Amino acid sequence: MKILRSVPAFAVLCVVALFAICPSVRAQKEFPPPQGSGRVVVVASGKSGPDHYEKVSREISRFGYDVVLFDGNAMEGTQGKVLKEAIPTALGMPHALPGKVAVVGFSLGGGVALGYATQWVDQVAVVIVWYPATSPIKDIPSFASRLKVPVLMFAGESDSYKDCCLIGTARTIGAAAQAAGKPFELFTYPKTDHDFVDGGEHYKAESYKDALEKTGAKLKDALSN
Repeated sequence: MKILRSVPAFAVLCVVALFAICPSVRAQKEFPPPQGSGRVVVVASGKSGPDHYEKVSREISRFGYDVVLFDGNAMEGTQGKVLKEAIPTALGMPHALPGKVAVVGFSLGGGVALGYATQWVDQVAVVIVWYPATSPIKDIPSFASRLKVPVLMFAGESDSYKDCCLIGTARTIGAAAQAAGKPFELFTYPKTDHDFVDGGEHYKAESYKDALEKTGAKLKDALSN
């Protein structure tokens, strides 16, 4: 894969120094896989910030992937630009293997991933979103018809956080994607609210465990080649 050749030298320096201030995007932390190197998973945090998603990022890395965590707040309002720039940054990490990446987003970061990374079929193998922000999607049938990358979505059936991630909207998107013949899977969890990850405000052990296992299985399916 030749994507790294297009990364300017100053961006490479920013990759080496994980906490250096880069012009557009910086990785918060890299979580290498147990075997030392692996295919890349780009994680976009929710509004609560990257620290809140370190635990789940580490868990995902244990499936055998090089997980690179970014602040989803920096991606808001950028029309996908900052998330797109995160991909070569992640591929430049010390433990990264080349190839298409997976994008995993939570809440705000999930909304950005759903809205933009699902179009980048040349760079992204799969998009996995946990309780993503779906309120910005106004024309759901049109959105669903344009999906190019396989999607796996998890939603809590009791999620009412700022009306951004309502279960009804998630189900409508899932139905529209199915009607359009797109590779879209939706799993919903009863009595589960927003931010149900381990350490989250509404942590739900059963829902978290199931979503994490399904995330691992989907990553294996998408990144095994």
